[in-house]
Amino acid sequence: MAYLNEEMEASLSRVDGEIEALIAKETRRQRTHVELIASENFVPRAIMEGLGSILTNKYAEGYPHKKYYGGCEYVEQIEEIAIARAKALFGAEHANVQPHSGSTANQAAYFTVMNPGDTMLAMRLDHGGHLSHGHPLNFTGRMYNIVAYGVNRETEMIDLDEVERLAKECRPKVIVAGASAYPRKWDFARFRAIADEVGAVLITDMAHIAGLVAAGVHDTPVPHSHFVTSTTHKTLRGPRGAFALCTEEYAKDLDRTVFPGIQGGPLLPAIASKAVCFKLAGEPAFKEYAAQVVKNASALANALTERGFRIVSGGTDNHLMLVDLRPKGITGKKAENLLGEAGITTNKNAIPFDPEKPMVTSGLRFGTAAVTSRGMKEPEMVLIADAIDRVLSAPDDPSSREAIKAKMADLGDSFPLYESL
Repeated sequence: MAYLNEEMEASLSRVDGEIEALIAKETRRQRTHVELIASENFVPRAIMEGLGSILTNKYAEGYPHKKYYGGCEYVEQIEEIAIARAKALFGAEHANVQPHSGSTANQAAYFTVMNPGDTMLAMRLDHGGHLSHGHPLNFTGRMYNIVAYGVNRETEMIDLDEVERLAKECRPKVIVAGASAYPRKWDFARFRAIADEVGAVLITDMAHIAGLVAAGVHDTPVPHSHFVTSTTHKTLRGPRGAFALCTEEYAKDLDRTVFPGIQGGPLLPAIASKAVCFKLAGEPAFKEYAAQVVKNASALANALTERGFRIVSGGTDNHLMLVDLRPKGITGKKAENLLGEAGITTNKNAIPFDPEKPMVTSGLRFGTAAVTSRGMKEPEMVLIADAIDRVLSAPDDPSSREAIKAKMADLGDSFPLYESL
C-alpha cells in the first residue's frame, strides 16, 4: 500500500525525467519565439488548471441527469454551466460542449442531417477551406459528394454569385460557410438566403473567428445558421476542444449524434476549461483583447505590404492574413523553415490558385491571436514585420537569422509568458 501511495504522489520529475525535460524545452520555446500560427494561442492559467484537474479521473457518458455512471452529480453541474455559458455567449438556442475537436463537431453536424452520398457545397481547400470541408482523404470526401466554391481570381474574396450558381446547379443537402485560411469577413445572411433558396441546411464552421464573434468584432453566424461549429483553442483562447450550436429543432438529434453516435465518454477536464473559457470571453477585457487582435493583424499586414510583400486580397478583416511569397522568389516551405530558425513560428499555406504543391506552397499564413495574448500591440507588429523581411531577404545568411532570433527572444522577455511555471 505504501508503494502504491508513493507512486500516486510522485511528481513528473521523479516518474519521467525525459518527458519533463522536453516539456521544459517546449516551455522555453514558447517563451522565446514569436508565435504567428493563426490557429494557436496562449491560454490563461485558470484554463490550464482545469485541464490538469482531478476531473480526468471521472467517466460521464451521456448528458446531465441522463448519465450512465454514478458519481456524476458535480461533473453534471460543470457541463450544465458550460452549456449555459456557450448559449449565452453566442445567443444560441442549443449547445453541445462534448465534441473533442473541430472535425468531430463538424462530423456531428453533418451526420445529424446528411446521409452518405448527399451533396455538400463547401469552400475549396486550396482557397482557404478546411480538411473537414471535403478533402478527398477526409471522411467528408469519402462519404459525400463534394462541390466546391472559391474566391474570385481578381479580388481573392468569396464569389457569392458563384456560390449561388453552384447551389442552384447541385442542390446540396448542406452548405458550409467557414474556413481555416480566409482573411475577410463572411456574409452569413447571404449564405442563409442561398441555402433557403435551394432547401439546404447551412452549417457555419467559425473555429477561427469564434473569439472575434464572441467579442462582437466580427459578425455572428448564429442567427443565420442551422448549425454553428467551433473549436475553443484559437481566437476564443480556450482549451483544445470544440462545441456545436444549433437551432432547437435539431437539438435532440445533434446530441444523439455526438453521443452515442460518434463519441463515448466526454473529456471532463476540457469541458470544465471550456466553461471557464466561455466565462472569460464574456468579460470586457476579452472584448478589448479581440479588438486588439484585429488591430494587430491589420498593422502586421500593412507593415509587410510596406516591405514589399503581397497580401492575398489586399489585407485582412480578422486575425489572419495570407502572404504571397512569389514576388520574393521563395516557397512557403522554405520560408517557414528560415523563420523558425530565427525564432518566428508560422506555417506554410497554399494561396488561391497556388501553382505549388500542398506540401510546398507559395504562401505563409500569419495570425495575431497569440502575440496579442502576450500584450503586444501595433509597434511590435512593425518590429516583427521587419524581422520577417530581414530573414526572407537574406535566406543564405545564417548569422542574420541568429541575430534576429536573439532579438525575438528579447521581445519575448519584454512580454513574459507564464513566469512562474
